[in-house]
Amino acid sequence: MTYTETQKKGNNNYYYRVKSVKEKGKVKKKRVYLGSNLDKSKLKTLEKKADEVLNESLNKLLTKQEFKKLNEIKNKFKKTPKETFENRYEVFVSQFTYDSNAIEGNTIDLKETSYILFENKTPPGKELREISEVLNHKKAFDLILNYKKEISKNFICEIQKEVVKNTLRKDLEKQMGNYRTVQVYIRGANFIPTKTKGVPMEMRTLIRWYNTNKDKLHPLILAAHFHVAFESIHPFVDGNGRTGRLLLNFILHKHGFPMVIIPNKIKLKYYQCLEEGQQKENLGAFVSFLYELMIKSELYI
Repeated sequence: MTYTETQKKGNNNYYYRVKSVKEKGKVKKKRVYLGSNLDKSKLKTLEKKADEVLNESLNKLLTKQEFKKLNEIKNKFKKTPKETFENRYEVFVSQFTYDSNAIEGNTIDLKETSYILFENKTPPGKELREISEVLNHKKAFDLILNYKKEISKNFICEIQKEVVKNTLRKDLEKQMGNYRTVQVYIRGANFIPTKTKGVPMEMRTLIRWYNTNKDKLHPLILAAHFHVAFESIHPFVDGNGRTGRLLLNFILHKHGFPMVIIPNKIKLKYYQCLEEGQQKENLGAFVSFLYELMIKSELYI
């Protein structure tokens, strides 16, 4: 993820566009000098040019053949008949909701998920929290499906608010829809998410990165980078995985591509590819993971 670094020397401010990369297990910073004493307009222009240089390697994560295949999928998606949308919507939302919740430990199965969402039937023996997670996910999905603007802090927080509504402990309810004010940890992960004080700044940087590069990188690469960075920051006390997967699909949908479902049955591979991007700066593993999901998908929405 790129950001702008300011170095003050005397009465002058010197600006550098910076990207942290891992090489042979060590984190190094690549810098592009932007200039000194720049106004906001000039700085923004130079940041965009610098990002083209720093992100050049990202554009190489897909081969020409893969670009061609994705373009074919996009064109096929455009021709999907509107008459079948309602049916495709119900099938997709049921599957996406089931898998995304199951990844996080929800025990409600696919058929039960469908009954809850579209037949107003509650399966016996299930906790109210799990049922709320099913209903919440559909509401959050509808939010991203109908949202026409770009990604912003308010949008991200609104998604998380919908995802965790009526599911948090009493002492955490004030955190709903807000960046966390406590440190969180990820079970089974070999790293600790962003320190609490750094969350607002890192999220601002990520959102700005997205808005700078949304028209420069292929949407699949854009979505992959955003998702890996978002999950590394883990900006909320709960709901980060579900919110992150919803945002990933929002980016694909926003750019005219069909959404993808990450199956619970391959969640270990999903975690491995995320870890490659988070700890080894190998985004290619996650890009390939999403690419395989998209070309194998038979359900477009």
